[in-house]
Amino acid sequence: MQVELPEKRYYGIGEVARAFGVNTSLIRFWEKEFDVLQPKKNAKGNRKFTPQDIKNLQLIYHLVKERGFTLDGAKTHLKEEKQKTLSNFEIIQKLERVKAELIKIKEQL
Repeated sequence: MQVELPEKRYYGIGEVARAFGVNTSLIRFWEKEFDVLQPKKNAKGNRKFTPQDIKNLQLIYHLVKERGFTLDGAKTHLKEEKQKTLSNFEIIQKLERVKAELIKIKEQL
């Protein structure tokens, strides 16, 4: 899944939820379940997600929603094979961008 977010230092939870097409409650739930998600909180307690948090969310979304992992399976997969999973995920993202670009070129012909 390609997430369209502007280049910023911090993102609000509503912004992140819209980008992923999920409810904010799911983002909060994943934050509790996955140790890799550590958004900053301001004085009011509002979550502020960094670009690294967004990458981690993309990886979790990919494992849980696209590949069908259970939460426990995704946690285990992230702990044991995080680097391999990250490199595979980055390759998949690049290929999806290339595919989208090729489709756009085909439509212009």
